[in-house]
Amino acid sequence: MVYQNMLIAVDGSNEAEGAFQRALKIAKSENVKLYIAHVVDTKNLMTVQQYAPYGDFVEEARKYGENLLNEYAEKAKMQEFENVETVLQSGSPKRELSRNIPEKYSIDLIVCGATGLNAVERFVMGSVAEQIVRNAPCDVLVVRDEKAKREENE
Repeated sequence: MVYQNMLIAVDGSNEAEGAFQRALKIAKSENVKLYIAHVVDTKNLMTVQQYAPYGDFVEEARKYGENLLNEYAEKAKMQEFENVETVLQSGSPKRELSRNIPEKYSIDLIVCGATGLNAVERFVMGSVAEQIVRNAPCDVLVVRDEKAKREENE
């Protein structure tokens, strides 16, 4: 199958980096438009508002996301990908990455890491990757980072 619009979900984790690298390998042979996305999880940020103003946390999280996306876009361009767009959203990563972003950009392949940075939420509610696989309107490739996998098994 030839993919035209690929969504790469990134959060700064080792698994996201592995997913990004795998996505670039796939995209190189396909001439795909890359959408690199990060979602600021505003629900989880609400729980910390008792310690500092909520707006400050959201602003810091958005800055982190912008910097992260810029780094990934630069990496893609250094590997001669020209058709790259970054997407920074706020809300539920599960909903944004599995439904809203894919529908908005006509995504036909989502590439994500098997686990991300939020281990507590993953334990309680299931992973973002799991929700993407269950709810996405397109193909999904979940990439496991070998180093992280070895560390889990130790």
